[in-house]
Amino acid sequence: METTSSSRVGAQPAAEETASAPAPSHAAEQEHTGPQPVPVARRAVQNYLKADFPWYGLDEAFTGPRWLMQLGTAADGTVEHGSVGHGDEPSVRGEIATGEKERFAVVVTVASNPLRRSGDGTGVLEATSVSSAAWLAGSGLLAFSWPGQMDHNLRNDWLDQQTEAAWELADDLAGPDWSTLSLPVDGVPTPFHYRESEFGWVLAGSTEAGVHLGAYGRGMSAYGLAFAQAGDLSAYA
Repeated sequence: METTSSSRVGAQPAAEETASAPAPSHAAEQEHTGPQPVPVARRAVQNYLKADFPWYGLDEAFTGPRWLMQLGTAADGTVEHGSVGHGDEPSVRGEIATGEKERFAVVVTVASNPLRRSGDGTGVLEATSVSSAAWLAGSGLLAFSWPGQMDHNLRNDWLDQQTEAAWELADDLAGPDWSTLSLPVDGVPTPFHYRESEFGWVLAGSTEAGVHLGAYGRGMSAYGLAFAQAGDLSAYA
């Protein structure tokens, strides 16, 4: 795997808007002359359903809140990866701002793709792999991390440095920074690469369904998790 930014599977914001549409006028409510707008949550689900691979989340043993996060797409609009969250929705400052420890686990599904087009459409990038899932999970955790006693103006520099370090770690899954952890995926014990840091934990592996899984979290132990295909995405809307 080359460590150039052009070859990375980048996390991109979901295509759906997050802001609510303006309230219709009273006259418009009375007329009902046109189709009603599709709710934001349902638009998000529809965007996820454009993927030609199965999505994964925590299995039914997890009974807390579930929510959709981000989609990543190729140059031609094909969905390549996406994330779904479980537990508390994390914020950048999180514990520092509120004094309360957030408890969340995010599952990243990455399509097994042997051929990916470059952003300008003129070439191809390397195939996705377990390292792709590890990179997305590691950078995802950093996006919701803020070291104590760090000035706001310094965080961008810190984030750039730590993101590059996360990429290097993802490129060396056999290295000493990773251990192995077996967790159920669709009921089948599956090996994962696993590491912890002061900001939380990250893991990555592959499934029998032909996709790569990454996950990251904080406040929830990774050791008790189990993954399963998310057959009904409306649970995340």
